[in-house]
Amino acid sequence: MPAVSSRGRGRRTINEINMVPFIDVMLVLLIIFMVTAPLITPSVINLPTVDRASKREDKPLEVIIKSDTVVQFKRDPSVGSSSGLDIPMAQIGQAVKTAQDGDAQRPVVISADKSVKYETVVAAMNQLKRAGIERVGLSVTATGSQQR
Repeated sequence: MPAVSSRGRGRRTINEINMVPFIDVMLVLLIIFMVTAPLITPSVINLPTVDRASKREDKPLEVIIKSDTVVQFKRDPSVGSSSGLDIPMAQIGQAVKTAQDGDAQRPVVISADKSVKYETVVAAMNQLKRAGIERVGLSVTATGSQQR
């Protein structure tokens, strides 16, 4: 009887998965990929050629709001600040849309004075949105800087 009862007690069941064979297989696969990767040749693609591709600069159009009643529009912001056209607020969207010449992706920058009410800036943005202008930004001055 003692031999029968000791037979079951001597063996313990293993509750863990043996990871050594798995690691061995993964290392062999890693070595195979490292050896064969440099041997693979990439396919050659014949791209079409072009004489010269020109990149068009997107000079933004500028809407200047000097006060709650005075609004100016400039086609070229690099020119001085006094070269804008005075436009009524209700016609800003149409004037900018005409100046875009069918290019809805041409950016528009709104430059508003500090003293201008927030409502006036929002009204200008609303006019531009109604006219179908997609790219509208606001001009700001960085802290400690005098340039826009």
